[in-house]
Amino acid sequence: MIEKIIQTRGLEYAGWSEAVTETDPALAKECVCIDFTTPDAFRANYRFLAENFKAVVVGTTGWGDIKDEVVAYFEKCGTPMIWATNFSVGVNVMFAVTDYMTRLLGKFGGYSPYMVEMHHCHKLDAPSGTAKSLAEIVDGNMGVKTDVQSVRCGEIPGTHTIGFEGLNDRLTLSHEAFSREGFAAGAVEAALRTDGLVGVHEFKDLFFE
Repeated sequence: MIEKIIQTRGLEYAGWSEAVTETDPALAKECVCIDFTTPDAFRANYRFLAENFKAVVVGTTGWGDIKDEVVAYFEKCGTPMIWATNFSVGVNVMFAVTDYMTRLLGKFGGYSPYMVEMHHCHKLDAPSGTAKSLAEIVDGNMGVKTDVQSVRCGEIPGTHTIGFEGLNDRLTLSHEAFSREGFAAGAVEAALRTDGLVGVHEFKDLFFE
């Protein structure tokens, strides 16, 4: 999907690899690497990415426990990096709306949050990185601990629903992905934004600039 979007937009595509550490350093120096792998693969490869590529876009999740280490290494190498738990434009709008909603709900009180996230049976992490990002926003603004439930079934691309249960009513906010193409399109957009970028940034922080 990423290859298709790159070619549709008339950008130069250097190829893909399941063994990124075998990439010719001379080629890597001219390329932005888009990483959609596994937590273990990213942990093993991030130093090579930081040392060799022009810039890196990371859509892999499940490495939050070493985030400070990763950020410090990319900054040490002077390699720009954009990361996200979800590169979908719709999900990044949902991050912003959730932040606004929960600031209001946290101010007035009386609501308890919950979340249900559903993905395909091949997804390795649970809860999803997107669910963790949403819960972090909710918990930070409302001073609570969000109950998150994960479903892994079939080929569901990804659905995230947040509910806020009050005594007299319920608010719900939901995002449903129809395919993984939205994630690919956002990652390509992020790759374009690395030009002239300095440092490590989360995509949602760049999204509304």
